Amino acid sequence: MANDFVVTDKIPMSEVFDDSDIETFEFPKYTTQIMNLANQNAWWTRPAVVWQLSELIHEIPENTVAWRKNWYLKHMWDKIDIATNKVWEMVQSMEMAYSLINKEMVRNWVYDLIINKTAYWLMFQEYILQFLGKKYKLQSRSATPEEESKNIDWYIWKIPVQIKSDTYKSKKSSVQEKIEVPIIYYKETDKFLSIDDSEFSAML
Repeated sequence: MANDFVVTDKIPMSEVFDDSDIETFEFPKYTTQIMNLANQNAWWTRPAVVWQLSELIHEIPENTVAWRKNWYLKHMWDKIDIATNKVWEMVQSMEMAYSLINKEMVRNWVYDLIINKTAYWLMFQEYILQFLGKKYKLQSRSATPEEESKNIDWYIWKIPVQIKSDTYKSKKSSVQEKIEVPIIYYKETDKFLSIDDSEFSAML
């Protein structure tokens, strides 16, 4: 399927969230990244890192470590220093952000993640489903736990669908889940909620 985001509908955000009880928290720059990283380290196995030189296999005469190393150092030697400097800058920035974190901030972050972010996401899903139901004059329902295990979020009429942010398209194929149902994409800004239901509408 194409990776382009096709805007089939553009809705003012004021219509999506007319009034909301969701609390907002202000976090210093980079602190949420540190807390997200801590959360990932606690619960998930870090995915294997793909060596970038594997992409150069067709340009290198011999597929050996020595050839890859020599080719990279000859043609792209400066990339190592550039990457080192960029990573070091980020480490320093995150170190500064880390010093700003206290237990109260962590509790606010956990509360925001469990209560607000989940509520926000469910409100988004429900609004998109209601909008598309009116647009196509079709009924919708939430998926059962068994259906959710098959990567199905909702049913619109008889068609199973997933709802995802447009940023999902930019993820590498190795990170993406295996989803065999139409995906309804959305893109949000401060003023608009844009919807791409082209995969779904193609099934009607």
